[in-house]
Amino acid sequence: MVGRRDGSLMREKGQSFCGSRVTVAIAMGILLCCVSVLELLYPNGLFSSDPPPWLQKFWRTDRQTDSSSCKSQERANALKQGQDNAPKQFPVLGQQHKAGPFGTVKGLRTNPTVLPDESVNPRLAKLLKEIAIGKELIVALANSKVKDMLEVWFTSIRKVGIPNYLVVALDDEIAEFCKLNEVPMYKRDPDQGIDSIGKTGGSIAVSGLKFRILREFLQMGYSVLLSDVDIVYLQNPFDHIYRDSDVESMTDGHDNQTAYGYDDVFDDPVMGWSRHIYTVRIWVYNSGFFYIRPTIPSIELLDRVAGRLSEKPYLWDQAVFNEELFFPSHPGYEGLHAAKRTMDYYLFMNSKVLFKEVRKDDAKLSQLKPVIIHVNYHPDKLPRMKAIVDFYVNGKKDALQPFPDGT
Repeated sequence: MVGRRDGSLMREKGQSFCGSRVTVAIAMGILLCCVSVLELLYPNGLFSSDPPPWLQKFWRTDRQTDSSSCKSQERANALKQGQDNAPKQFPVLGQQHKAGPFGTVKGLRTNPTVLPDESVNPRLAKLLKEIAIGKELIVALANSKVKDMLEVWFTSIRKVGIPNYLVVALDDEIAEFCKLNEVPMYKRDPDQGIDSIGKTGGSIAVSGLKFRILREFLQMGYSVLLSDVDIVYLQNPFDHIYRDSDVESMTDGHDNQTAYGYDDVFDDPVMGWSRHIYTVRIWVYNSGFFYIRPTIPSIELLDRVAGRLSEKPYLWDQAVFNEELFFPSHPGYEGLHAAKRTMDYYLFMNSKVLFKEVRKDDAKLSQLKPVIIHVNYHPDKLPRMKAIVDFYVNGKKDALQPFPDGT
């Protein structure tokens, strides 16, 4: 009895197993048929953003102009373009090399300079050959609104003995003023857009012009130390420049952290265990004093900044300058591949460092000899510039004392 029951049970299990195999085979066949049908109906994939051909005529017209779909397609196109362009850039970098032993590998820091093209401005090219030393010079833009500061500026340059400097005169009054004082001067050919801003524009508008004007200097193969006129020169800056980067700029920072970068912790209590987020921060480069080499990334930087300022003239040129230098590549945006160096903030000093810190420390004040001092943090620029000259050049020990730390 027991044996018969076991045997029938085995037969039942065998029949059930065979039935299961048949069911699985039928299911697999149906699944394969479905896949084949889907491939015919959706040749671009089931999850493609584009409709299958058979459905396109029924597709809603508003779907074609959906903003999210357009943006997704734009991001995809931008990503593909970036992926395609990256390999093409490798041959430009030069010969391939094997990596050396651990701790000995260093990346390229200095981009090659462009081939000089003097045809872009023969008149300026002739002038630069007479003024520049080692294919580099100081350049400042000025209109009649800053004439008094300009005089302090070029007087300090002469006192130091710097011969390679040039004033780009933005109006006739400054051009005549430079001629009377035997200051090297260049006045551009008439340009309606630049002329109107140069003659009547405020400090921010005039500051934005430099990115367009400097392009010709770089195209002709000259390195430029761009200088605002609210700067006092105490040493020759060309003796303190590294020339290993596309852009070498003074900083608005006032200590090692703010000038050269620091780790800043952001606290988000809602996240609990992961509430502390580490960020890297740096105070901005000052767009009123920077050294720029004639390289492709440098010219691209000028083009980017000038382009954005022409589209949105209300933007601050210093903010745009830093965004283009530091923002990394990300979806929909390709960052600038330019090498950067931050200048020593005690040598290339801003007025916050001088008036808030250095002048209160007798040891630092007596030991430090800045290369330049930029009165960028204070609106009373002319009297502070004269006080700096009195203290560092004329030896008047109390010249810096009457001024407040801030404004």
